[in-house]
Amino acid sequence: MAYETFYRLKYEPFAVQPDPRFYFNGPQHAVAREYLLHAAEGGRGLALLLGEIGTGKTTLVRSIWNELLEDDRYHIGFTVLTRSVKPRWLLDKFAEFFDIEDPPEDSSELFSIIVNRLFEIHNAGNRTLIFMDEANKMDNPDTIEELRGFVNLESPSGKKLVTFILVGLPDLEVNLAQNAALYQRIAVRVNLNPLTLSAVKAYVQHRLRIAGRDNPIFTEKALAEIASYSGGRPRLVNIICDNSLIEGYIQRKPKIDEFIVKHVANNLNLIPKEINQ
Repeated sequence: MAYETFYRLKYEPFAVQPDPRFYFNGPQHAVAREYLLHAAEGGRGLALLLGEIGTGKTTLVRSIWNELLEDDRYHIGFTVLTRSVKPRWLLDKFAEFFDIEDPPEDSSELFSIIVNRLFEIHNAGNRTLIFMDEANKMDNPDTIEELRGFVNLESPSGKKLVTFILVGLPDLEVNLAQNAALYQRIAVRVNLNPLTLSAVKAYVQHRLRIAGRDNPIFTEKALAEIASYSGGRPRLVNIICDNSLIEGYIQRKPKIDEFIVKHVANNLNLIPKEINQ
């Protein structure tokens, strides 16, 4: 992009797509990260990461996923749900994770094959970890019951054979609550809230620093407007900042002030909100 050269940036700092390079380990993200790593390392069976749209859930779990991929003890699967799924989907996804060729049509037979593979991994001293993003789309009671069957799997010593980290909107918890037996199995539950004003400021500067810019581009008043119009949601912060840099480049402004931010926020039909300090 032309603004990258103008503002002396090595990379695009505010892309909307989750990028682990730009992971921001703010206070609440650091806490969430520790809880989820605890669930993974301790084999807790079932952990939830909840948050509204654009609060940084996917970036956080992809950061954890990338870190654990470097650890040979883990057999890791990562999937994103795009729609409501049936029970067989979960079995087929495990077959895909474990490279099971020509999985049998009979679900009970496939389940047995998967369980045997999980025991092999466990007996070798390793762990199976499954990340499911957009898991709030898993609303079929039979699929949730199938999930419970996997969460219940334990070794003779009581160790979980697989741990699921489910990521999604608050509806995810509502869906799981339909199955009381599974809901009681939730070992870790973390909620990501919108960023505070101070966290938005740190977040913006962090992303600029990763992109190669140490000196601020956004004025203090501009950052306050970004926080207000975004409501503290990182995805909206990125969109506002990206558009502000384009507008700043067009106007050849070396600094992005509050007037530029208000202009692009108006173009995006955003409404300012009160935000915690």
